[in-house]
Formats: sequence, structure tokens, C-alpha cells
Amino acid sequence: MTDDVVIGPLDLGARVDEALRVQAHAFGLSEDEVAVRRQIVLRHLTYPRARAFGATTGYGRLVGFVYGMPNDRAHWWSTVVEPYLRGQHLDGWLDESFVITELHVHPGYQNRGIGRALITTITDGVPEPRSILSAIDTESPARGLYRSLGYADLARRVLFPSAPKPYAVMGAPLPLNRRA
Repeated sequence: MTDDVVIGPLDLGARVDEALRVQAHAFGLSEDEVAVRRQIVLRHLTYPRARAFGATTGYGRLVGFVYGMPNDRAHWWSTVVEPYLRGQHLDGWLDESFVITELHVHPGYQNRGIGRALITTITDGVPEPRSILSAIDTESPARGLYRSLGYADLARRVLFPSAPKPYAVMGAPLPLNRRA
């Protein structure tokens, strides 16, 4: 991690537009996709125990963020992934799990340990014994990071409505692995 970036609690509701600019840049989202995601993020923040952390430069610029919440089988994401997990006899992962809903780092700040610091910070403070997330089902630096933290594939080729690419659902026991 670079010395000029600080990881700390993030008032995501107040900085949602700034966070979504990071996500749009990192993930290649259109303005229409950002508008839809804005409403989703604001709704998620109303859920019990939703929490967010940000990576901020010394000048106050947000260059990365993570947010998540305890999984609830009634939430949309959980209802989509449940049949895939059930097919692998792994749907128990949906109980007592903390979901990493979004984790994004601005491309100019990637490969500096910021994503690792964000995800370990958010999961370190939760009572759930495990964490789950979904990532595009391709070999990528993000998937490599998740594996290094202890996440393993629970289901692959998961199709979300309107998503152009399949996803993998990954799970890890908490606390997450640390670098040696």
C-alpha cells in the first residue's frame, strides 16, 4: 500500500457519486448503468449492519471503496445465486455470511494492496464466520486477490439477469488470510 492512501470508514451515502465514478472507471460502466447502481447502493445502505470503507488520498480523493452486509436469503443477489449453490450442495454458505457487495479500486491505484486492505478491513469487524462474493467468472487480478485471501469457488457460470458475462460465487472463512 502506498503511504498517501488511508483506509477508513466511508459515509457511502454522502459519497455515492464519487464512489460510483471509481466503479465506473474500474468496471467500464455507462452513465445509465451508474444511475441504476446509484439507486441500488442507496437501498443497500438501509439494510441492517451494512458498512462501507474507503481508500482516500491525502488530498481527500476517494480511489477505492468496499461495502457489504450480512447475507439475507430474501435479498435479490441471494435468490439468484441460491440455486447454483444448492446444485453444489453449498447453499449453507448463504447463512451466517457477510457479503462483499462491491469492491473497486481506481485503475491508477491498483496493485498497491488497496483492494486487499479494503476487504480485510471490512471483514475483520463482522461476527459472521465466513464471507461470500461474486466476481466475473474469468481469470483476473480480482479473482487472484480473492483466492490469496482464502476465497474458493463455490459455483461458477452463475448468470445474473441482464449481466453480459457469467459470474463465479466465491466463499472464504473469516478472518481472511494475510500475506506472509
